[in-house]
Amino acid sequence: MSEKTKAILYVISAAFFFSLMTLFLKLAGDLPVYEKSFFRNLIALLFAAAIMIKNKIPFSTGGSENIKYLLFRAVGGTVGIFCNFYAVDHLVLSDANMLNKLSPFFAVVFSYLILKERVAPYQIGCLCLAFFGALLILKPGFDSLVTLSALIGMLGGLGAGFAYTNVRICSKHGVPGPFIVFFFSTFSCLASIPLSLADLRPVTPMQFLFLILTGLAACGGQFSITAAYSHAPAKEISIYDYSQILFAAVLGSLFLNETPDMLSVMGYLVILCASAIMFYRNRE
Repeated sequence: MSEKTKAILYVISAAFFFSLMTLFLKLAGDLPVYEKSFFRNLIALLFAAAIMIKNKIPFSTGGSENIKYLLFRAVGGTVGIFCNFYAVDHLVLSDANMLNKLSPFFAVVFSYLILKERVAPYQIGCLCLAFFGALLILKPGFDSLVTLSALIGMLGGLGAGFAYTNVRICSKHGVPGPFIVFFFSTFSCLASIPLSLADLRPVTPMQFLFLILTGLAACGGQFSITAAYSHAPAKEISIYDYSQILFAAVLGSLFLNETPDMLSVMGYLVILCASAIMFYRNRE
């Protein structure tokens, strides 16, 4: 099996795990997003710490200049998770997953603003196309909670895009990947505690089980995506990450009796088209 084939299988595996994560999140029921976020990140924290101890990676930022970017990554990622979890609770599962997949497009914007990277004309065109697709899912009008929830879901993609840009900066500065995950997970857990205590709700045994499964699925996705990019560059395999939308649509239909409306499906196709153009142009 070639390295690229392995990478593609890992990406598809990650997409499945992340779609499972959103399903378990929704099955956990009516709990505050902060409570759900705490459990999801606590498990990621424990896994990251175990990997660092096993591989003797120091619990160090690698220099004081990296603290700022680690904090930016943590804040962006935490806001992204809060918004994404809110969207998962209030939207059709595939809608919430697709809005979160706008993060690569936001990453292009932040790469221009923060890293001063050149944005090619085709990237600007793809950005416009992707946001048009997002509008089809958002259904502007603000006349319903669904529209507001979709907007929050898009903000989740924005937060993730900002976080990924700062991950790139940290990686360029030599900060180990497991420490970036550990720092972010610790920050997110600490941020979730006071917000959870302000609206603390008892967790039933079944909800606790789904919260644990949420964290385990998230870890499975994280390890799979890390393995994927160790076998092939992002420009070769990133398009396969959108298989998560298909998995989410199938899981939502099977377990939640959800069906996305026609406008949302059109939005998916437009965003996938923009992603495909970016993918093939990046390969060139």
